[in-house]
Formats: sequence, structure tokens, C-alpha cells
Amino acid sequence: MRWLALYTALVLGANAVCAPAFAGAIDWQAAHDGGLAKLNPIDPAPVPQTSFTDPDGGSHSLTDYKGKVVLVNFWATWCAPCREEMPSLDRLQAQLGGEDFQVVAIAAGHNPPPAIQKFLTEAKVENLPVRLDPRQQLAREMGVMGMPVTVLVDRQGNEIARLIGGADWSSEAAQALIRQATAP
Repeated sequence: MRWLALYTALVLGANAVCAPAFAGAIDWQAAHDGGLAKLNPIDPAPVPQTSFTDPDGGSHSLTDYKGKVVLVNFWATWCAPCREEMPSLDRLQAQLGGEDFQVVAIAAGHNPPPAIQKFLTEAKVENLPVRLDPRQQLAREMGVMGMPVTVLVDRQGNEIARLIGGADWSSEAAQALIRQATAP
């Protein structure tokens, strides 16, 4: 147990120390102060090229979005915090999605199509492209241990920040973060 606490302190401390070196124009402190306190900037690391599918069986990968800033959200139909968070992700996509930015909602694990449709209907999700990772291969390769987990990916296809747990993505702080991340 002591090793886990030490490891967590070292990792979180390293993230805090490393963040200014690569953060560019992103004001991470403003995001934290604005309600995204669980958002941790990390040293840029390429995202895996592992494929995942859409509900119709089409194959996709995160490299499909190269050139855009992408907010990748791993969720599941059985996850209560996911149910609370999903409407704000949908609003964020409706407000800021386009040429420079995309939210991608990836249902990780066993989520039967009827359960996914029911979840999306109840959460009133209309703007998010929903993708599927039924064997959790991409989730495992990205180190996702629980849900929800949201990963911010830069235009070059590098993970630059991660948030474990739910957040209000329609908040001013979240929108400011995305605007900074998509700025030229």
C-alpha cells in the first residue's frame, strides 16, 4: 500500500513538474481552477493505432483524427458517472466540434447495442460519434482502468492530458481549454 501511495505521489508530482515544459499556449491552471481539477497534463505520448468500430461495423482508429484536437471519452452503459457526464460531452461537441476539434465517445467493454441506444436516448445524446471497443483493446493499451476516462489528444496524435472520472465538459473552463488547444 505504501508503494502505491509513493508511486501516485511521484507520478502526480512529475506531471506537475513536466507540464510547463510542453504545455504551449494551454493554461492548465485555469482549467484546474475552473472545475477540471482532475485533469492531469502529461508529457506528450503517441496514442495507439489500435482500431475500434462504429455501431455499423466500420473500422476506425485515433489516427483518423490526425490534424484535429480530439477529446476521447471511454464510457460504459453501466457507468453512473458516464451517464451524468455524457450530456456535457454532447453539448461540447455541438458547440465546438468541427474542422479543428472532435469529441469521440468510445463504449469500452461489453455494451450490447440495445443498451447503448437506450443509454444515448436517455442521456439525450445527439451530436457525438459513438464508437465501440468491445474487447477493451484500445482502452487497455491506453491504460484505462475504470470509467469514465477522458483523454485530450493534440493535432499530432499525442495524448497531452487525462482526466479520470466525470467532468462538466460544457463549463466555461472546459470550453476555454478546448479553444486554447485548438488555437494555431
